[in-house]
Amino acid sequence: MIPSSKSLNFDVDPKSDFIVPEIPGLNLIHDYINTQEQNQLLEIIDQQEWSTQLKRRVQHYGYRYEYQKRTLTSASYLGELPNWANQLGQRLVRDRVTPTPPDQLIINEYLPGQGITNHVDCVPCFGNTIISLSLGSCCVMNLTHLPTQTQIPVLLLPGSLLILQRVARYQWQHGIPARKNDKYQGREFGRSRRVSLTFREVVFPYK
Repeated sequence: MIPSSKSLNFDVDPKSDFIVPEIPGLNLIHDYINTQEQNQLLEIIDQQEWSTQLKRRVQHYGYRYEYQKRTLTSASYLGELPNWANQLGQRLVRDRVTPTPPDQLIINEYLPGQGITNHVDCVPCFGNTIISLSLGSCCVMNLTHLPTQTQIPVLLLPGSLLILQRVARYQWQHGIPARKNDKYQGREFGRSRRVSLTFREVVFPYK
């Protein structure tokens, strides 16, 4: 069982240094897991098989997402989440992050200089709550408002949990620029290896 500590080991105090954007449906928990928990998860993840079909390495659990078609297919189901991922999903329910346990998980590895294009997670594929847990390194994610193209940067610290629901889920794109350093509120942050765990719930007719 992964412990439920909420300590933070980083060189800034996000609660006093950084302001979370006031976007309806966006929530950011800076210190959801601590450094020890991150290392435990990374050790487990690195024992699993990575896919190299994309420029970055990925792992799929629950259902395989088809990046080229941007959808799920009838053959997408891979089985239940592994025990370690299911424990995290149950913890998200206990902490009232989501009302039901997620049944789909994508793990992305970002090396310095790698990113992901702006996007909204597949609307017909997944439910109202998108949850992303950051491990290893910080990075700046850009949120782009679709109607106005207003762009807001968000600093994701290692151990942080980003939650997108309602307006933040459907009306804002999110993406990570491909670069090796980020500037945020007058500070510069160098990137190292970052691993993100994105939890979602697959909706009918895909299950």
